[in-house]
Amino acid sequence: MSSPSRNLFLASLTPESHDHLHNRSTAVSLPLRTVLYEADRAPDFAYFMTSGMASVVTTMAQGESAEVAIIGSEGIVGSMHILGSAPDQTRCFMQLSGSALRIPLSQFREAFRSSEEIRDRVLEFVQHQSLSVSQIAACNRLHGAEERLARWLLMVRDRIESDTLNLTQEFMAEMLGAQRTTVTMVAGTLQVSGLIEYRRGHVRIVSRENLEDAACDCYQVTKRLYSGLYKHKNTGSVEKAS
Repeated sequence: MSSPSRNLFLASLTPESHDHLHNRSTAVSLPLRTVLYEADRAPDFAYFMTSGMASVVTTMAQGESAEVAIIGSEGIVGSMHILGSAPDQTRCFMQLSGSALRIPLSQFREAFRSSEEIRDRVLEFVQHQSLSVSQIAACNRLHGAEERLARWLLMVRDRIESDTLNLTQEFMAEMLGAQRTTVTMVAGTLQVSGLIEYRRGHVRIVSRENLEDAACDCYQVTKRLYSGLYKHKNTGSVEKAS
């Protein structure tokens, strides 16, 4: 759906709106575990992701955490923070190292308020995220660990467009809100079934089609949301790397 150096949100804009944001942004590298914003803190920057993937995570008072959203080159880290002043209980960090165009949040908020086109596209992305979070919340409550792990691996694969994922079992357990032993068992089952290969923090999807069969129907729901994002973009949108 995207190239490694292109942000789909920016690419969906007309050249004027694209350049308005691009010219106020700085290209940055984002190593693994880079924190993009913390809970209960208004960030200084928003990020138009161009490669890699960020995780949005909720942490409970007891210290347990679970992933509630992922953001790749389709979207924006910090979009929720320009909508209002409500405290955000999530934190966001890089799950897979990558890159982004970083813009001061104040300038992004100004563009959001002054440009109807930018505002419409941001709200479209926020709606996509909200609907995906709702689906995943139900998935985490109603579906088994094997179905959820298959769904999650496919969602990660869609955003980085690679069958090879650098993910430890500890990290997968944290993101799924499951015990590490559970992830070890489920990943082993998927490997024995010939769907994935797992070795020392590296997951390779062997059969995407069969992995989709093993995933719950939540994957197809989130996939349709993802593929429909910016479907009604302006005909004058740019096609260059963004």
